[in-house]
Amino acid sequence: MRPRLFMFALALAGAACSVAPQGNGAASSPLRQLPRNAPDYGVANVPATTGRANLPGTAPPFAMARIGRFDQPFAMAFLPDGQLLVSEKPGHLKLRASDGTVRDIAGVPAVAVGGQGGLLDVAVAPDFATSRALYLSYAEPRRDGSSLALARATLDPAGRLDRLAVIWRAGSDGIGGQFGANILFAPDGKSLFLSSGERQRFAPAHDPDQALGKILHLTLDGKPAPGNPMAAAGGVRAATWSTGHRNPYGMVFTPDGRLWEEEMGPRGGDELNLILPGGNYGWPIVSNGDNYSGVPIPDHPSRLDLEAPKLWWNPSISPGGMILYSGAMFPAWHGSLLIAALSGEAIVRVALDGATATPAAQWPVGLRVRDLAQAPDGAVWLLEDGEDGGGGRLFRLTPK
Repeated sequence: MRPRLFMFALALAGAACSVAPQGNGAASSPLRQLPRNAPDYGVANVPATTGRANLPGTAPPFAMARIGRFDQPFAMAFLPDGQLLVSEKPGHLKLRASDGTVRDIAGVPAVAVGGQGGLLDVAVAPDFATSRALYLSYAEPRRDGSSLALARATLDPAGRLDRLAVIWRAGSDGIGGQFGANILFAPDGKSLFLSSGERQRFAPAHDPDQALGKILHLTLDGKPAPGNPMAAAGGVRAATWSTGHRNPYGMVFTPDGRLWEEEMGPRGGDELNLILPGGNYGWPIVSNGDNYSGVPIPDHPSRLDLEAPKLWWNPSISPGGMILYSGAMFPAWHGSLLIAALSGEAIVRVALDGATATPAAQWPVGLRVRDLAQAPDGAVWLLEDGEDGGGGRLFRLTPK
């Protein structure tokens, strides 16, 4: 651990924010206790096994074929029939047919475009075949800035979003990027998880009455899900599953019910976390990285009452989307996490064994990888980041 607590205090003072008390013991975290009626997703509060995950790049074992281009794409999701939805940050939702043709989906809500804001994640409801329901997360224009919003709509056969309604808002309207915005359905398909970034404001990640810097557990109607760690408290607290997150981008459930999440740290300190209900993941009190100003932050071991990452990257890889591979085309990857790396310009594979995560490979691809998706045939599709007027290409990965 680096002796740098006093410098971190200066950094937070410069950001005009406050954090939770820094005493030892679980009492300093308001989310540590799991109520008896919490849903059981097979998660146990196991001791953290942390480790630096940076690996030297190795030759990719796949071929990449370019199959499309998009304007500042952020996320993609397959429909049951094999068509692909792609969200573009300027506020467009595209549908790519199996023959490669692309058309616009009408009825997309207005979005606040700029910085890291815009149209963000798109998720296909588990019962889409009968409900035709889609979920969108985006930066919603508000009178005093913007807010992360979650909307639900139905996709009609003509290619239009019908009955679109905002079912949840983060609130705390204002400026700042780092929306998080990843949507993940629970294993039973009856609720969803939504990651909410701290909007570059530090302190809200530890404020139990702000939805920033949290992972939320919601019903499919956007209400707090029953059995959440603080369900009886009402308000934001009732919807909160975990807290102390910076910019959480990717989430997946493994078949054993564990919830894994990766997030962008500051300068260094990107994290892969095993998410425990009621867990406090430390930001901005601890991190294995430093502030962009150069001011250090205490390392995770300085606060044993806060959950430590299973793996961390320093230098940063800037993780984007993440999938759990389950296809037959790459049998060696079965059960592994595949993580998109933006600044790392790579795909990162992490092998899982229960609650243990082991870095397995880092494959340089020479482009900023924004998102990954597993196609119905087991191929991996890769979406290139399209910032700064370039990129935005879609690739299909198959074995060499």
